[in-house]
Amino acid sequence: MAFDRRTFIGTTAATGAAVALAGATSTPAAAAATQQPDARKPQPRTYAFTVMGTTDLHGNVFNWDYFTDKEFDDKAHNDVGLAKISTLVNQVRAEKGRRNTLLIDAGDTIQGTQLSYYYAKVDPITARRGPVHPMAQAMNAIGYDAAALGNHEFNYGIPVLRKFEEQCDFPLLGANALDAKTLRPAFAPYSMHKLRTPCGRDVKVAVLGLTNPGIALWDKANVQGKMTFPGLEEQAAKYVPKLRSMGADVVIVSAHSGSSGTSSYGDQLPYIENAAALVAEQVPGIDAILVGHAHTEIPEYRVKNRATGKDVVLSEPLKWGQRLTLFDFELVWEKGRWTVAKVAAQVLNSNTVAEDAKITRLLSDEHRKVVAYVNQVIGTSTQAMSSAEGPVKDVAIIDLINHVQAETVKTALAGTEWAALPVLSQASCFSRTAAIPAGQVTIRDAAGLYPFENTMEARLLTGAQLKDYLEFSARYFVRTAPGDAVDPAKLTNAESIPDYNYDAVYGLAYDIDIAQPAGSRISGLSFGGKAVDPAAQFVLAVNNYRASGGGNFPHVPQAKQLWSNSDEIRNTIIQWVKAKGTIDPAQFASVDWRLTRAGVPVF
Repeated sequence: MAFDRRTFIGTTAATGAAVALAGATSTPAAAAATQQPDARKPQPRTYAFTVMGTTDLHGNVFNWDYFTDKEFDDKAHNDVGLAKISTLVNQVRAEKGRRNTLLIDAGDTIQGTQLSYYYAKVDPITARRGPVHPMAQAMNAIGYDAAALGNHEFNYGIPVLRKFEEQCDFPLLGANALDAKTLRPAFAPYSMHKLRTPCGRDVKVAVLGLTNPGIALWDKANVQGKMTFPGLEEQAAKYVPKLRSMGADVVIVSAHSGSSGTSSYGDQLPYIENAAALVAEQVPGIDAILVGHAHTEIPEYRVKNRATGKDVVLSEPLKWGQRLTLFDFELVWEKGRWTVAKVAAQVLNSNTVAEDAKITRLLSDEHRKVVAYVNQVIGTSTQAMSSAEGPVKDVAIIDLINHVQAETVKTALAGTEWAALPVLSQASCFSRTAAIPAGQVTIRDAAGLYPFENTMEARLLTGAQLKDYLEFSARYFVRTAPGDAVDPAKLTNAESIPDYNYDAVYGLAYDIDIAQPAGSRISGLSFGGKAVDPAAQFVLAVNNYRASGGGNFPHVPQAKQLWSNSDEIRNTIIQWVKAKGTIDPAQFASVDWRLTRAGVPVF
């Protein structure tokens, strides 16, 4: 395809123009009228095509778990990775005809695995004569036509994102990612694709890319003063009419935004985080929306547009390349133009196919490098530790995360006016399968404790605010009356709260009475053996996700920031293990919180 990315992006930033891509040149139509023709009437001319979609790939190329160092598997026996997706895409193209298909993505591409981390931090693509990002290589080889920006695209900073963009043979779209000074698009807002038909004129398919406004909070350090992110509905209402006026027969939105209409960040986020369904409902002229961000599977979801009364078809394929969405369009030539007669969506499961050898061969060297990297020995542990019981018990492996964070903050605040204050720390059970073995500890063991690219901050809180914080966190537990049977598997995730939004606070002692209603569960809150004074001041070591409002926890986003760090917490843990040489739980692990009912411990 003829596409000069640097020239285009410069033009886009200056003028807000969009890109036109030639999506097809010549092929037979994929479908025709099925009913018997009536010789007395001219038969309608029809055309069918398919748009395939992925989302939240999060750095997965291979069906491999770099934290366990073996093939990926879960309880549902899902598979992951672009190599699997490539096989599905090849099958669809063979069935439909290559030129009767498009392939798009809804964002969160370059963060999430040690493969993506390695090429952002260890052997960065931004280095002089640096490598080509594995995700760019794989997506180019598969033949993506466009991809929306996800919020995690910004985790490694704008230079890494711009380099990735340069390496892609397809545009990264973000109609609501604006230059902070000019308020013009910082990325291509949309792309236009032509599909040649055997009857009538070409079909023009517009893909509008929308990203998540939460980027302004979650990656504030990387984007503040550089980019701004208005709401999805606002920008869709601006661009969809423009695309129609440019002759688009079909308008598809690729939105890195869930469909629920909710936000998990309260007043911290001025725009709705999961706005895809609202866009469908409020903005006329959209035919389909590829949904991302929420990590849920929605094969097909129809939303009626208020203005037109027409259905907009939404679909969200499951994360990491576990599913591939198919939007099947049927068009009819009427009154000198193509009209969408029907849209249907479904998802294909990547565990039904083998990996595409073309993709695995292409990136075999990169894969081997990362496997060798994560298996480097960095220390030893005096005993094995597991996170399996972390959601319901104070376990040593979560204490390790908190101990490293608290120690790091204490060192950073030494010599400051805050040095004498007690330092606490928050952490969640990010993975119920994380483990530190007895004996040798590798990078992948340590990194597996913290699978997110979060960084660390220190915030100033009072005892009363910490009590509120813990009460909010304790909503995670299902209310269970004294005497009721206790099944640990059924005690957690009340109100669908994910594990990563339940925090244990290290340095305090407290009970969580799960027989009580949410908001009245914390008792015996103490520090150093004494009841916590509501007015006392504490330093909380906290990740940037929580500090920016992630999970909508109280007080922390407004609290005074005493210190922040740009290095990932995961990397801080790795460096701590390297420096200490030996992990000895006897030096940091203790049972400081427990679940109770009417004062009686649950376990």
